[in-house]
Amino acid sequence: MTKKQKLVVIGNGMAPGRMLEHLFEKAPDAYDVTIFNAEPRVNYDRIMLSPVLSGEKSFEDIIIHGDGWYIEHGVMLYKGHKVVDIDRKAKTVTSEHGEVAAYDKLVIATGSAPFIIPVPGHDLPGVLTYRDLDDVDAMLLAAQARGTAVVIGGGLLGLEAAAGLKERGMDVTVIHLMPTLMERQLDPAAGYLLEQELERRGIKIITKASTKRICGETRVESIELEDGTVIPATLVVMAVGIRPNGALAKDAGLSVNRGIVVSDSMQTSDPDVFALGECVELNGNVYGLVAPLYQMAEVAACHLSGDADKRFVETSTATKLKVTGINLYSAGDFAEADDREEIVLRDATAGIYKRLVLKDNKIIGTVLYGDTADGPWFFDMLKKETDVSEMRESLIFGQVYQGGAALDPSAAVAALPDDAEICGCNGVCKGAITSAIKAKGLTGLDDVRAHTKASASCGTCTGLVEQLLGLTLGDAYNPSAVAAMCSCTDLSHADVRRLIKAKELKTIPAVMQELEWKTSCGCAKCRPALNYYLVCDWPDEYADDYQSRFINERVHANIQKDGTYSVVPRMWGGMTSSTELRAIADVVDKFDIPAVKVTGGQRIDMLGIKKEDLPAVWKDLGKAGFVSGQAYAKGLRTVKTCVGTNWCRFGTQDSTGLGIKLEKFMWGSWTPAKLKMAVSGCPRNCAEATCKDIGIICVDSGFEIHFAGAAGLDIKGTEILGSVGSEEEVMVHVVALAQMYREQGWYLERIYKWAKRIGLDEIRKQIMDDPKMRQSYYERFVFSQKFAQVDPWSERVSGKDKHEFMPMATLLPEAAE
Repeated sequence: MTKKQKLVVIGNGMAPGRMLEHLFEKAPDAYDVTIFNAEPRVNYDRIMLSPVLSGEKSFEDIIIHGDGWYIEHGVMLYKGHKVVDIDRKAKTVTSEHGEVAAYDKLVIATGSAPFIIPVPGHDLPGVLTYRDLDDVDAMLLAAQARGTAVVIGGGLLGLEAAAGLKERGMDVTVIHLMPTLMERQLDPAAGYLLEQELERRGIKIITKASTKRICGETRVESIELEDGTVIPATLVVMAVGIRPNGALAKDAGLSVNRGIVVSDSMQTSDPDVFALGECVELNGNVYGLVAPLYQMAEVAACHLSGDADKRFVETSTATKLKVTGINLYSAGDFAEADDREEIVLRDATAGIYKRLVLKDNKIIGTVLYGDTADGPWFFDMLKKETDVSEMRESLIFGQVYQGGAALDPSAAVAALPDDAEICGCNGVCKGAITSAIKAKGLTGLDDVRAHTKASASCGTCTGLVEQLLGLTLGDAYNPSAVAAMCSCTDLSHADVRRLIKAKELKTIPAVMQELEWKTSCGCAKCRPALNYYLVCDWPDEYADDYQSRFINERVHANIQKDGTYSVVPRMWGGMTSSTELRAIADVVDKFDIPAVKVTGGQRIDMLGIKKEDLPAVWKDLGKAGFVSGQAYAKGLRTVKTCVGTNWCRFGTQDSTGLGIKLEKFMWGSWTPAKLKMAVSGCPRNCAEATCKDIGIICVDSGFEIHFAGAAGLDIKGTEILGSVGSEEEVMVHVVALAQMYREQGWYLERIYKWAKRIGLDEIRKQIMDDPKMRQSYYERFVFSQKFAQVDPWSERVSGKDKHEFMPMATLLPEAAE
């Protein structure tokens, strides 16, 4: 057997991720792969950060490779490990945490860094850039205060940031140095239309504006322009450009100019070192759009797998803005010159502007605003240098009007040649999509994305892909069909839940057999979901399948990025005692635990515990009366409380006592996703009940029950379920609500997403208005607790739980929530 070479990749962005996909397809057994990622997370789609900022998507929606993908391909991923040294002589790299990895081949993909305008005040708190998820998280945190934001830069990223912050409730101003927005992609006419549309949405635009200083004492307070204008600001976002990150390569002695210098095979000045992505310079050019980066990824993968013929070839790319409701398309060269002519169509009423730039009867540039349907057609002719002299008179009206009569829009897509590019980000042509649909029996958009990557990046070509599905499948294509829960089945979560009950299926093998699973034992998506559904539906009959739990649930602790574990004992309602605190201190000292943290859920987290020490830690904590806080659970995590009438002069009810009752009654219950609760003793809401999954606000007349809040990647205030007069009524209503969610929620679906899908009115109808239904939910929850309310720590320590810790490679990764 040929010994595997060692491949080390520095960076885990979109380009190296795509390179590894190609490499595993071409040479799956050629390399042992190690990745160092400066960010503390998996690979995600950076060009979809704007929908995350605006609230249209969550981080989970834009993950490209989850933890399971790395495990499946045997990749060692070091999260939060920035590489600080490359030793080309020893052929090793070293991370800031001291991790050293040897390589036979090295790929540098360190990306780019945002350009910071060096004006006074640029380093004040509240000044952010817009490049990664940490930047988005910081902006979302700032947006919670609903303050004023100033975005410096009217290019693609700046406008997407401005639109997202506006959607989050901020007062937003964009300042731009040039006379019109997006001047690199749009001509002045299209820039003017874009400015008008953004101002209609409440975003202020100031062009020809230069920043003089950012003002503030301890944080941002305002921004001053060179003309003396002062704009109040609680947040400043700089989006004025990027610079390749080449410092690490330069320190290693590699050739670096603007970026890391590479050949058209993506090799650096060292033949064993490749580079790709925004950090590289090729033929004097640096690149920031995803299409050329993905081409680099394919080229690098070919050379690493032994195919030396593949070369990077620069091609034209198209630009689109990812702001919902704004359609623009730009490609090629649209500057004015004496040897060029233009064709322009304006429709002021409809807000449409189209411009084609011709040279020698060939399209060399196009700008479309308002109606971009013909963008791919124009772009295809631009790349092929098609002579358009015979269609000059009707060209600007688009493909559907060629031949003197309007065609059905789908006919226009049908008329595109097979080599016409549909997905610019991933370089996927029409023929590749239609061939995959036919050959692989693809029936939906997700299938096409999975097999061809078309529309899997920025998503702006989604409409074209759907039209191709319709044309290829005919009446068999149903765009409204529900998504399958995973590739092992064609059934949705809703169908699976319904059929488990209808067919009385009570084991995972029974479900897979009766519902005709496509695989022998399922996958990391469906097995945990099936396990939960069966636990929920048959609590007294189904035996929890240990092999179908995620890592954290199987070891009853949260795994950390360094391989150690975090242990959180339960503290009822956030209350503790000197005895409990002494017990925790003794455990920390005895096992040399390096970090102790008070959590947001009013508990104490012990971090950095060795795997082999976990049972002994649990045993010592159990002697003090602690049970697992189940901080790893898809179930009840915490019930946060304030001190209420016991101590607070504003308290209206005993919020602490009620919170403890709820937690002691509901702990141990498994739910579709994590469940966090809170009880606030008055409307001042010190326990933050109005952003929890379920919250109670105590008032003079009783209790206000809230639900469906979120305070993580998604930020959402709760909805009011209703009001009740006593603690006993609170218990029944809250437990019934939790059981309704347990029975109807899809696995990993948070309660606010479930509520949106089911409908707030329907939930209120069943829980508040139907006493019989409410009581039925309540009783089913009480029954299930007979089997669920078991402390996993004591079970393991006592030996009742016979499961041993599994080797890390055999464990399912923890699902992102």
